[in-house]
Amino acid sequence: METEAFQLGKIKMYVSEDHRFGTDAFLLAYYAGIRSTSVVCDLCTGCGIIPLIFCKNAKPQLIYAVDIQEEAVALLQKTVDENGLQNLVQPITADLRSLSQNVIAYESVDIVTANPPYMTGGSGFTKESEAQAIARHELMCSIDDVCAAAAKLLKYGGYLKMCHRPERLSDVINAMRSHNIEPKSITFVFNSINDRPWLFLVSGKKGAAPGMIVEKPMILRNDDKSYTEEYSKIYE
Repeated sequence: METEAFQLGKIKMYVSEDHRFGTDAFLLAYYAGIRSTSVVCDLCTGCGIIPLIFCKNAKPQLIYAVDIQEEAVALLQKTVDENGLQNLVQPITADLRSLSQNVIAYESVDIVTANPPYMTGGSGFTKESEAQAIARHELMCSIDDVCAAAAKLLKYGGYLKMCHRPERLSDVINAMRSHNIEPKSITFVFNSINDRPWLFLVSGKKGAAPGMIVEKPMILRNDDKSYTEEYSKIYE
């Protein structure tokens, strides 16, 4: 596996052609609201960009980073080892559909983050590598699988923070509620004020009463195509 390294602040991070990340990962990491006392689990972690952003910024108590693809977890393990993050990040190769208490204790996590595959497991990925197809399509896990795993891991009152495409909004809300995670707030992300939203960020609380707030939209670019002040702060 050919790897590429770049700097995330003081952290030297490794990615590959098959295991990279996009803008949505930065937005979710910002949205997650991690604190120094938080025990966090990042599902579908890939090369680990979201846990590594947490290490750079919030430095929570402990971060579990779970992915089914061995190569992705190996990249994160290399990053963890070279940056001395062994006491903070625990990379785990596992199928989130069958996570056992021997791997992560149930009801022990404050916040679960998830940037899951966006597309259903149908056709349309023949030009992608197997690793890319697994990361982008629901071949190994569905939205319901992610919510079921989060429900097992979260403490009562803990939060699931997820990003997804607007066309899957009803699927996400239904899956959360079916596993006793009540959607409490949602933020729609727009490339510009004149565009339709291309992403949403949703926060669900385990065991909470119904009632969701639609937050003000997040706009990434100004009319002149420059980054907005809010997005510049996130990306920095």
